Amino acid sequence: MPKQAGKKLAKMTEEERLLYMQQKLLEEEEMQKKKEDMLSQFLKDKLSKEEHNTRLNTLKLNEKWRTVMREAKATDLRKDIEILSQTFERIVDRKDSVIRALTKDLEEAEEQYATAMRNHIQNVDKLVDLQRSRLVLLENEFEAELESLKEEFDVEREQMIAQHEHEMTNLEDIMYAMDQIFGEVSNDARQEFNSTREDLKNKSLEEKHSLRVYLEGLVEDLWMQFQLALKNYIDATEDRKMAFETLKSRDEKSAKEIEMQMKKLQRMQDTIAALKIKIAANSRKCEAENKKLRDEKDAIKQHFLMQKSQMNYLRAREHERLVKLTLESNAATKVLKSVCAKGEHILKMAEMCRKLETEEEKVLPFYASSLTPDEEKRVQTVMIKKPCEALAEVMMNYMALEHFWKRYNKVLLDQMVLEQEKHALLQENMNLRQLLKQYLDGISVNEEILSNLNPLIVINNKTNVKMNIPVIESVASKPVYNVIEAAHIIDHTV
Repeated sequence: MPKQAGKKLAKMTEEERLLYMQQKLLEEEEMQKKKEDMLSQFLKDKLSKEEHNTRLNTLKLNEKWRTVMREAKATDLRKDIEILSQTFERIVDRKDSVIRALTKDLEEAEEQYATAMRNHIQNVDKLVDLQRSRLVLLENEFEAELESLKEEFDVEREQMIAQHEHEMTNLEDIMYAMDQIFGEVSNDARQEFNSTREDLKNKSLEEKHSLRVYLEGLVEDLWMQFQLALKNYIDATEDRKMAFETLKSRDEKSAKEIEMQMKKLQRMQDTIAALKIKIAANSRKCEAENKKLRDEKDAIKQHFLMQKSQMNYLRAREHERLVKLTLESNAATKVLKSVCAKGEHILKMAEMCRKLETEEEKVLPFYASSLTPDEEKRVQTVMIKKPCEALAEVMMNYMALEHFWKRYNKVLLDQMVLEQEKHALLQENMNLRQLLKQYLDGISVNEEILSNLNPLIVINNKTNVKMNIPVIESVASKPVYNVIEAAHIIDHTV
């Protein structure tokens, strides 16, 4: 490489050499900048990791200190709880005796209230039963009267219908007039029936209303009596309630005073015990803590070295992975670019083909199915079933391209038909050229032509012309398509 560079420099002019040297310097500066950027990034990463590790270590130290302080505080609190539990049990026993006496009084009062309430509920239930029986009697009377009216109405209606039928058989000539008379009579009867029914309904409603008013008055009188009895009970027990409240307030005051005195004594005892324990425990605690801190320091140092080596190993591995990722991403981008270019080429070709399509192809881009309805049903059932072979499963993934392959097959078939027509036209053109050559040979005179048969001489209505032109359909005739459905192939292969 240096020899080649020296040869290049020898061949270059001075200006080209200066440009070459400047370009080299710029490349070296860019490489130096990249190295500096990588170094600064590495230092930043290292600093962030060191800060993260220091935060973790401080949190661990704080957690260990908290556990030690919690244990010391827990011993003190256990002693306090034992003393407080003894005092609390004495107070609770005293309160229990007072509560038992009060609960006996309350139970007696509740029994008196329950007996009064039971009597009241029994009276109310009796009144409700009485009211229900009265309502049942009234409803039965109303239904009996209604049934009698219905029977009378049905009898009258049957009589009128029989009379109407008898008159219809005898007086068919004057049917229209009799129909009008019968309609008026039936309307009057219906109106009378409706009026009598409304009167009966009004009477029953008035009786219900009067009974409701009477029962509501009875209920109100009973409610007033119950309220009066309740007021008398409250007035009789008011003095006892006041005495209970005064005794309760006195008890609360005495309990508060006892509690305050006990707290003062407890505080003084706690301070004395705490000072003695602190004086004895400070020396031992400091020695144990110093030893523990030295051990933790050694462990943290060893852990730091191990983490550092692990970090270097991970950094090298991640660098290799990054290089591999960049190479694979570059390869993937190249493949995707080629795919995009191919897709753009396909879209351009599709646009060009779209311009060359006929009106029929634009309106009907897909050929009609050549299958019978039974075959189409069988194809649909086969398509719904889950395929069991690997090739069929792959084909099912590409069912969205079915319309594309239809158009492609149509164009391919058109191409094959055009190629066949081209071949036939070339054959016809060759035959016509041969006939034209025979004709020209027949009208020309030279030794070579005279030595052969003359195609223009007709003897006994026969000619020497070789008529080997095949019968060919016209080019303008409609092309015939040989169509095979892809679904039909799947039905016979899958």
